[in-house]
Amino acid sequence: QVQLVESGGGLVQAGGSLRLSCTASGRTFSSYTMGWFRQAPGKEREFVAAINWNGGSTYYADSVKGRFTISRDNAKNTVYLQMNSLKPEDAAVYFCAVARNVLALKSGRVDYWGQGTQVTVSS
Repeated sequence: QVQLVESGGGLVQAGGSLRLSCTASGRTFSSYTMGWFRQAPGKEREFVAAINWNGGSTYYADSVKGRFTISRDNAKNTVYLQMNSLKPEDAAVYFCAVARNVLALKSGRVDYWGQGTQVTVSS
């Protein structure tokens, strides 16, 4: 049974940092694209960042570019999201996602989702 388990969410002041982790179990995803989405209350789930299978290419939503960094460790079956200079508008539930390629992930054609981790940013 495949599971994606996120951790690292919490409460942070505006301007602060958090690092999210997502570890997969049940199979390896070293040939898959991994990424993050987020969903704020009353809003649709939106793409945040993606990283290709070997970490050689990364993709970001314009709203987080320059502040967030996605990385992965295939040996640990884990993807990370380093979030710096957090803003109140970054507050949301963050979801880890796995898809066959970047195009599929960015368009929401996701094979596996994590359960989500809450990020709260106080102003």
